[in-house]
Amino acid sequence: MVRTQIYLTEQEQYALRDIADRTGKTQSQLIREAVDQLIEQVSANSRAQIMAEAAGMWQSRADLPDFAALRREADRIAPAGE
Repeated sequence: MVRTQIYLTEQEQYALRDIADRTGKTQSQLIREAVDQLIEQVSANSRAQIMAEAAGMWQSRADLPDFAALRREADRIAPAGE
C-alpha cells in the first residue's frame, strides 16, 4: 500500500468520522472503498464508450468479405457434433 495525504473540508471530515463510527470501519478503509468504486465506475463508463464508438465502424467498408457467407460455409463443412 502507498501512503497518501488528502485534504477534506470540515463537513467531509465530520461525515466521514460519523460513517466510520457507525460502520466500525476506519476512515482509511472508507476512503479506499470510495476510490475503488470511482475507479470501477469510470472504467465501466470508458469501456461502454469505447464499445459505442466502435459499433458499426466497418459498416461502410466494401473491401471486407461477406462474413455471413463465410459463417454459413464454415457451418456447412464443420464435422457433426462440433
